[in-house]
Amino acid sequence: MKKELKQIVEPIVKWYQKQEKTLPWKQDKEPYHIWVSEIMLQQTRIEAVKKYYTRFMKELPTIQDLAIVQEEKLLKLWEGLGYYSRAKNLKKAAIQIEQEYDGKLPTSYTQLLKLSGIGEYTAGAIASISYNEKVPAVDGNVLRVVSRVLASKEDVLLPETKRKVTKKLLEIMPDEPGDFNEGLMELGEKICLPNTVPLCEKCPIQEFCIAYKENLTNEIPVRIKKQKRKVENKTVFILKYKNEIAIRKREKTGILANLYEFPNVIRRNIRR
Repeated sequence: MKKELKQIVEPIVKWYQKQEKTLPWKQDKEPYHIWVSEIMLQQTRIEAVKKYYTRFMKELPTIQDLAIVQEEKLLKLWEGLGYYSRAKNLKKAAIQIEQEYDGKLPTSYTQLLKLSGIGEYTAGAIASISYNEKVPAVDGNVLRVVSRVLASKEDVLLPETKRKVTKKLLEIMPDEPGDFNEGLMELGEKICLPNTVPLCEKCPIQEFCIAYKENLTNEIPVRIKKQKRKVENKTVFILKYKNEIAIRKREKTGILANLYEFPNVIRRNIRR
């Protein structure tokens, strides 16, 4: 299995290095830029992130600016990206960096993991891209690519599967860990697509992909969803007086904490 994965390293690195770096956060390897972009890219498509990243960096060009920004301004800059806890954790980590790391992002994977909102994937991305540390950065794109290369039927939604993939990649990290990690991510984003037919004819590692050879790309990766989403039915009130509309601030904890909303109540089923 290590041999199968080892074969994909050189083709992916070479393929990635030939790609045109047009995205704003790929113009340099500044740790702050990589950090903010990777947090924004979680749960969000690249095309949607571009304008938010540019606006964010214009308003908060340094970690110091992020550490002192008012929360309402921060959330306004984040408005439309969703998952607002990501923005709040950015500010918490920025304060932590100011207080504990002299205003500079830590330079190692293990130290990065100590920051608020930075998990294994983000720490791996920053450490490999900005500091050339030989650590993987495993996100959904990487899980999909590796699962298809190995024709693995393990559930990619399980933490254990992610740990196994991370361990396998750690054993084959090249001298260009950032290019390899970004290559894997970009391959999943552009070619080894989810929920549709992957563009295998354009894939630089097609010859090493077992799922392609065995016609299993529509079955892999395996995802077994176990939890249903909680759905709340609400009655929303639009209260308007002349040119003014009533809004209220949400609670300090829970989903969309501290954001504004129209007044509303949970709608109960009424038995007749």
